[in-house]
Amino acid sequence: MLSLEEMNNINEGTMMETLGIEYLDVREGYVYARMFVKKELSQPYGMLHGGASMAFAESVGGAGSACYVDMKDYVIRGMQLSANHVKAAAVGSYVYAVATIIHKGRQTHVWNIDVKNEDGELVSACRLTNFVFKKANKSL
Repeated sequence: MLSLEEMNNINEGTMMETLGIEYLDVREGYVYARMFVKKELSQPYGMLHGGASMAFAESVGGAGSACYVDMKDYVIRGMQLSANHVKAAAVGSYVYAVATIIHKGRQTHVWNIDVKNEDGELVSACRLTNFVFKKANKSL
């Protein structure tokens, strides 16, 4: 399993770095992360854009699946993501993702990811299915 430091360092130069995702706790079947709601992640009314919330959720669930496999030999791909946005999160605040695995199969992982505001209130309820497959070419 990757360490917290490795999880955060792997974000360098990626969308996860652009979003400002910071992993706070990683255990088997569980990932906890936060993201600062900066203006660039908002919709015109100054609230977190639903697409940014979904990108956050997919990133955290994907990181969780990566903890289960040897990334030298396997690839993780998000294959389905759904979300219900139930509360707004304002620019200038943090949102937190709590990802828990609900199915760990040989080729698929299903994660529940709740994105919450600083008060612990649900912002987005997300469900992610990841496809896990062996690399055809180890140089990838």
